[in-house]
Amino acid sequence: MRVLAILRSPVGHIAVVVPGIVLVVGMLWWRGPNWHDVGDAFTLVRWGLLAGAVGLNVLSIVARSLAWSIVIGEAVPAPRPRHRLVFSAFCVGLLANVVLPGRVGELARVAVLIRRLPGRSGLWPRLLGTVFAHRIFDLVPSLGLILYVLITAKVPSWATTSLIVVVGVGVALFAFGIAVARRHHLVTLDGLSTARRIIANARVGLAVMRSPAPAAGAIFFQCLGWLCQLFAVWVTLRAFDLHLGFPATGLVLVLMNVAIIVPLWPGNIGLLQAAVAVPLAHYYGVDYGHAFAFAVGLQAMEASVGVGVGLVFLAREGLSFAALRGMGKQSDAERIENATAVAEHAAARSSG
Repeated sequence: MRVLAILRSPVGHIAVVVPGIVLVVGMLWWRGPNWHDVGDAFTLVRWGLLAGAVGLNVLSIVARSLAWSIVIGEAVPAPRPRHRLVFSAFCVGLLANVVLPGRVGELARVAVLIRRLPGRSGLWPRLLGTVFAHRIFDLVPSLGLILYVLITAKVPSWATTSLIVVVGVGVALFAFGIAVARRHHLVTLDGLSTARRIIANARVGLAVMRSPAPAAGAIFFQCLGWLCQLFAVWVTLRAFDLHLGFPATGLVLVLMNVAIIVPLWPGNIGLLQAAVAVPLAHYYGVDYGHAFAFAVGLQAMEASVGVGVGLVFLAREGLSFAALRGMGKQSDAERIENATAVAEHAAARSSG
């Protein structure tokens, strides 16, 4: 616990992040692209196609928010939040995940919904449970894509090992989620300690995993979201005049997600570009500078969608960016307490 506390402190975070940044900058200087080639690649961009990729990313967000709506519908008693509220919370969470280190966005989207559903006991642990269930369902399309890439694409050895580990962890998490959901049984919360109440309500958030039809619906929309992202990458490749097939497209999408599993700094900029450009150059004959430019454009396009829609709905919810940034500086327990306090304060203001 003391080690975790040190790592979460500003000094510990700097001690972890700075060597990583120095390593990436050093690698880019030593084995980086020809920056003239990177600039030339942007002169070839077909901006109309890039706009189409933006639209596909927006559709992906809509599909994944629909999946979360289904999960929430199985865990939260009526009146349930309408999809437009869920979509708004989901977009605010995307913004936090893009611009802040860590996964602050998962808590931010819960906080947005709580302020819209005041006066409900045990709501925030249930919603946190739905976030976990939603992420578990995300494993279905991601693991399917990884298996497709391993079978069809030219994958570097370092990536193959990483992907096999990801598959193993994903299967274990999915099995764990199902086991926890099935062990849940209705109990009277009266007399339970605060910790037991939180655990019991969090298990309720996994209720969708005991309902085959809603679970299938949530998985369908998660798969649809990933399919939209896959086509967005494919369209972006063509926008940069790179005519590669779907195996290479799937490889790019998988490597992007692997590169941001551990968010050392916002977007892991530099690390992500290298992770995508090196295999494209080595295995698919793409000029390294051109591949690097494509990776820059792809990340910028996806980040602009997350930031753009996130800022719109952040303003719509009457929240400030400073509140999101404050969540990133707290421990997990403090984040939960802060999210609840913010939600109750906002609800009091709206009712007053």
